[in-house]
Amino acid sequence: MKYYQYIVFLALSISVFLCGAQNKAYEPTWESLDSRPIPSWFENAKFGIFIHWGPYSVPAWSPKGTYSEWYQYWMQSKSLFGNGNFNGDEVTAYHKKTYGPHFSYYEFGKMFKADLFKPDDWAQLFKKAGAKYIVLTSKHHDGYTLWPNEQANDRGFAWNSMDVGPKRDLVGELTTAVKKTNVKMGLYYSLYEWYHPWWQNDKERFVDEHFIPQVKDLVTKYNPDILWADGEWDMEDDKWKSKELLAWLFNESNVKDSIVINDRWGKGIRKHHGGYFTTEYEAETPEFDKPWEECRGMGFSFGYNRNEDAQDYNSPKALVLTLVNIVSTGGNLLLDIGPDARGRIPVIMQERLLQIGSWLENNGEAIYGTRPWNHSFQWSLKGEKNYIPKQHYLGGDVILKQTVDPEPGYAVKELFFTQNNKAYFVIMPKWNSEITIRNFKPSKNTKITFLATGETLLGKQAGKDFVITLPVYQPNKMKETDNYAYTIKITKN
Repeated sequence: MKYYQYIVFLALSISVFLCGAQNKAYEPTWESLDSRPIPSWFENAKFGIFIHWGPYSVPAWSPKGTYSEWYQYWMQSKSLFGNGNFNGDEVTAYHKKTYGPHFSYYEFGKMFKADLFKPDDWAQLFKKAGAKYIVLTSKHHDGYTLWPNEQANDRGFAWNSMDVGPKRDLVGELTTAVKKTNVKMGLYYSLYEWYHPWWQNDKERFVDEHFIPQVKDLVTKYNPDILWADGEWDMEDDKWKSKELLAWLFNESNVKDSIVINDRWGKGIRKHHGGYFTTEYEAETPEFDKPWEECRGMGFSFGYNRNEDAQDYNSPKALVLTLVNIVSTGGNLLLDIGPDARGRIPVIMQERLLQIGSWLENNGEAIYGTRPWNHSFQWSLKGEKNYIPKQHYLGGDVILKQTVDPEPGYAVKELFFTQNNKAYFVIMPKWNSEITIRNFKPSKNTKITFLATGETLLGKQAGKDFVITLPVYQPNKMKETDNYAYTIKITKN
């Protein structure tokens, strides 16, 4: 072998070796799967949009404080849970009165038209909202898929959006539109289906012939940035064969190096294994050793619920403070919207998204790409901490009670903290002419800026504490949305 050929051969050998070392093969064990790094974009994203959309968007109804996307289950099981006292048969009674006693849930598939669905308009709305990723329900617990899929029809009749209803590939259309922007595209997928005959009578067959090939079809066709599992809680991960599926996802799929997954892959797995950890309508932010995400609706339902009124929706201030509260402890907020059956996003939901996006335009530096400070927030000195009411789903009013509208005898979170490599950020739920950051001393050369206006602020050391003076409050200098929370930037050098 000539010398130069030897050098080329040696270089290629080293390259192959290094590539092999970098492209680790993951074993179907939690120890191996959990060792996979989570792509860094996710922990920097902070704000995502959840989308619950399907045949349940046709009736779009359940009692306040419950999930309307569970309509089929509430109706057929004559049961109900959520915030409130229920007889259990409310949805069953509503269905019989509205559609008649013999009207099957599956008839809603034909009525789910999506004829006003404009994916590019949706994508632009998500971008204006300041979201860095979205997660669409490709299939919820009723089994209807928003993409053409062979397994969706194995119950004995067609049950997908190409064959029934819209006659469109809704996942494909939205994926194409979103990927034209800088927003990441995620797909929710329910492992189980309430009334699939195999799930009810032959779970092993359901897993082998329905669940696994259906997930692989979804991933292979659309190359999602996130695979958001749900509906896992009735069966252990071994029976779901989740570890084998995830090993395929991380070793062989087209998105093996880029995809992000959550933690809902079998009974008892949440907050223990998988990718990032998830919470749902939880008010207090936990301490996790992994990135995490809180998901919740703007009201209490994830699917569109026509029974909810304007007062049932969180105010924009409550939503912004919820985002701040979660980000200050290292999490992401996945905020849900529920389009109607024709593909329109309700105006109040559009308005809330645009209000959040407007606040993020001036204050996003304190949100995106940040990490927790030594303390996520500073409580006022007097009063009992952690106001949490006794209810199944903790709504957006909780953060207001913990900040600007406290119950008698309760302390408030008077300041929230985040940081990045260059600066600390202090976020105030309400305006004060002066704030005191306890046990903090900035660098001598620090520059203090009020993000809403760009004004330079003055600060002084007072023993162990640091006191910042704000300008005279002038609302005309700020956008209306800047009043949801006020952000101060303190440079580190």
